[in-house]
Amino acid sequence: MVRGMMMDTPLNVSAALEYGAEMYPDAAIVSAAIEGGMHRTTFGQMLPRTAQLAHALKALGVKEGDRVATLAWNGYRHLELYYAIGGIGAVCHTINPRLFPEQLVYIVNHAKDRVMFFDINLAPLVAKMRAHWPKDLIYVAMCDAAHKPTGEGLEGVLAYEDLLAGQPTCIAWPTIDENAGVSLCYTSGTTGEPKGALYSQRSVMLHALFTLTSGMPGLRSGQTILPVVPLFHVNAWGLPYTAPIIGLNLIMPGVKLDGPNLYDLLESEKVFSSWGVPTVWMGLLAEIQKRGKKPSALGEVIIGGSAAPRAMIEAFEKMDISVVHGWGMTEMSPVGTLGTLPPKDRDKPIEERIDLKARQGRRMFGVELKIVDEAGKRLPHDGEASGELFVKGPGIISGYYENPEASAKAFDAEGWFGTGDVAKITPDGYLIIVDRTKDLVKSGGEWISSIDVENAALSHPGIAACAVIGVPHPKWQERPLMIAVRASGADPKKEEVLATLEKAIAKWQMPDDVVFVDQLPLTATGKVSKLTLRKQFADHALPDVD
Repeated sequence: MVRGMMMDTPLNVSAALEYGAEMYPDAAIVSAAIEGGMHRTTFGQMLPRTAQLAHALKALGVKEGDRVATLAWNGYRHLELYYAIGGIGAVCHTINPRLFPEQLVYIVNHAKDRVMFFDINLAPLVAKMRAHWPKDLIYVAMCDAAHKPTGEGLEGVLAYEDLLAGQPTCIAWPTIDENAGVSLCYTSGTTGEPKGALYSQRSVMLHALFTLTSGMPGLRSGQTILPVVPLFHVNAWGLPYTAPIIGLNLIMPGVKLDGPNLYDLLESEKVFSSWGVPTVWMGLLAEIQKRGKKPSALGEVIIGGSAAPRAMIEAFEKMDISVVHGWGMTEMSPVGTLGTLPPKDRDKPIEERIDLKARQGRRMFGVELKIVDEAGKRLPHDGEASGELFVKGPGIISGYYENPEASAKAFDAEGWFGTGDVAKITPDGYLIIVDRTKDLVKSGGEWISSIDVENAALSHPGIAACAVIGVPHPKWQERPLMIAVRASGADPKKEEVLATLEKAIAKWQMPDDVVFVDQLPLTATGKVSKLTLRKQFADHALPDVD
């Protein structure tokens, strides 16, 4: 080959912050502080504090490649940690505080974290878990000295602001190999132990740049975005790295994510775009209905994490809030597809646009998709054939961190990563997730998509949430069971729900029973836990039907 004569300049995360501080110094970072009140800063002001934090980390003995844990919500200090840790070549290990205790024990010990930074309202969790974590782990409370938590299990805890005090406000960021690890995110471990996805400096920067090609109106200089998706959940879908590159204003909501608080923050900060999972938007829609109007500046919501019901998309679209439906995985950095409509589809009637937005979108640049049958043979992208979805690209893992056994099972012979999703792909590139392979209901040799049945049920105004699982059946192997939550003030009967379903799905796809519950169990990332439901309803007796 003839090698190109270009500078071999690595992609490092420190460059993103320096660029944002120089080119968009006044772009705002507004945080609902854990201590109370609102904290306001800018990317221009963030850079010197991040330099101080980087010096402080080195003073604590953190070296290139060391893992530094964060146990924190969305706030300005957490954002500073992203860049200080990655800037000196260490690895930012974001931890979901909602994980089960045994999962928290596993991932901190598996990652071999050197330092843990935590928000003060999570101090009781730290005190409880400390005996199960490495004995030499250094703990830093993300606060000033006046708010530093004390008590049993919190001995020797340092205060974040004390670490920064007296440190230089400038730093010559080291040049880091762009293939060096920068961020470590663990899956929630719904099937076995959590698995670590170790992103590189190169992968997170490419992912940020690829996201900017999506055409989302929210990703424009000067726009204001509120990430409800946590910084501990797959790097808030890459937004911390995207924001300084394009000059976004970030509104960090802290810990209060219920409908009323979210509405108030969206309104007071004039937020244009907000990112989160469907369960969050259910709460916001209920609050909008209660108040009789949407937050005045809100024009876009990004919905990911699990499939968005068509009824939810329709509700937002009809109040002039554009929905971008996305799909991805922890193993993909995480965005794989986004539902921004191409020019040919933008002027279609609203019902057709909503149908398109109910799909999972089209692949982001840098992500390749294929579907295969049970023998691994590629299937056509004709919108009809469905098969297991595999992905490839520079933002997708090549293996799990320190887990060769899980890595060996995750890839096919061509090196593509198996997502565990069953999908269709249309000729014009729309991805349609049929279901997770483990959530499909196999009835008499036919597969039933739980997602299709759930979306049909959610068109009933009396259903706030629902989940469909397969339960054993003596004749058909499995039959679908629907577990539903009634909407506030509604009292739909089983027969009414089934009547709604009859208009949308085939008779053989109909649930054999509908059970009403007060709430559905959620995973640590806000998704409905069908694993829990399958255990809970394993012995459920279906009505005596054919």
